[in-house]
Amino acid sequence: MHNRRVILKSRPLGVAQAENFAIEVNAVPALAEGEILVRNEFLSVEPAMRGWIAATAGYATPVAVGAVMRSLAVGRVVESRHPLYAAGEALVGWFGWQDFAKVGPEAVVRRVTETDLPLSLALGVLGINGVTALLALERIGAPRAGETVLVSTAAGSVGSAVGQIAKILGCRTIGIAGGAEKKRACVEDYQYDFALDYRADDLDREIGRLCPEGVNVYFDNTAGEISDIAHKHLAIGARIVVCGTASIASWEDWPTGPRIERRLLVKRARMEGFIIFDHMDAYAGAVDRLANWVREGVLRYREDILEGIDACPDALAGLYRGENLGKRLIRL
Repeated sequence: MHNRRVILKSRPLGVAQAENFAIEVNAVPALAEGEILVRNEFLSVEPAMRGWIAATAGYATPVAVGAVMRSLAVGRVVESRHPLYAAGEALVGWFGWQDFAKVGPEAVVRRVTETDLPLSLALGVLGINGVTALLALERIGAPRAGETVLVSTAAGSVGSAVGQIAKILGCRTIGIAGGAEKKRACVEDYQYDFALDYRADDLDREIGRLCPEGVNVYFDNTAGEISDIAHKHLAIGARIVVCGTASIASWEDWPTGPRIERRLLVKRARMEGFIIFDHMDAYAGAVDRLANWVREGVLRYREDILEGIDACPDALAGLYRGENLGKRLIRL
């Protein structure tokens, strides 16, 4: 057997393009004591990958040039030399963009126990995206029934879950997305009460019209100009969840924009960043809640599945081009 591996060929400036990656073919590695061999079935494509391969370290150590691209993946154990894992088990973990991953137990995030649901969901609505949506919304946003929750990148893999979870919790929801199709998906697929297209709608006017008493929770996946506008419409006591900075072109450039301190002061608002790695103790419990909502039909999802490892090099660039509608995955 051979193992195809997607390696980081060169350090990108801004969003990585296909030429920043290369595909290598090697022999499947032999296991040492305490290791397992996982055959990946689905690979994840995350907006956060842009930061993982940037020259300037953010919250994670940058992927080294020449190393396998860091990625969550879901697959099955084909061989085990570890007493806690057996061949045939489905696992989610940091297995990378490759066919086979030789890893220790520290790379495993969890076993996939929800066998009645598609395996791919373990990387999306039942994975890091759904868990981030639930924990960030509850732990930082702390929404109360009847409050208004505004979400940027509302049709994305995190934002689409945030809007639905906020509805489950009894909130009024407004989504901001890019383009008519994603605006439609927010309302029809993800049950937002209202949706705005930042490319076509006057966000300042429309948020003001829809939120005359202000926004109670702003779930921010973008930063930049969209957030500058959203911050103008905070309610007293508002909470801002900073989950992503997708609109900032490069991790090497410090973002600039309006100063928000006075708005936070006047509105007695709170702004806090969320990184899922700080909340892994709550991961399994969050998955259980999300899975039950999926079974009940109150938490919907869409997937954008690319076929084969050859799709990997351009997958991240395509994500930032806005090609996907739903969670982007690569099926091996």
